[in-house]
Amino acid sequence: QVQLVESGGGFVQAGGSLRLSCAASGRTVSDWRLGWFRQVPGKEREFVAAISWSGGSTWYSDSVKGRFAVSRDNFKSMLYLDMNSLKPEDTAVYYCSAGYNPSIYETRGYAYWGQGTQVTVSS
Repeated sequence: QVQLVESGGGFVQAGGSLRLSCAASGRTVSDWRLGWFRQVPGKEREFVAAISWSGGSTWYSDSVKGRFAVSRDNFKSMLYLDMNSLKPEDTAVYYCSAGYNPSIYETRGYAYWGQGTQVTVSS
């Protein structure tokens, strides 16, 4: 089992920045690929970013590439998402996830999920 707890969400104006954090515990978290997804009411959960177990590889959705940065600290068992130049369309609940499945960009690629943290960007 892997437990994931997100924090850092909040309310920010367009153009602002936020840093999301995810504390991981349980099975050797450093062995897992970690990812961020987001979801708005009535829509499917969508991929945002992911990072390999070593941190050597990262992946981003086209909508956040160049604005968001994913990182991890395996010594602290932490995952981060630095979000810059935020837009109203970034408003969503953001979820931290952990997985092995090769489907990096899909929810089926992740076995464990946090409870989510709300990010609201005003125009």
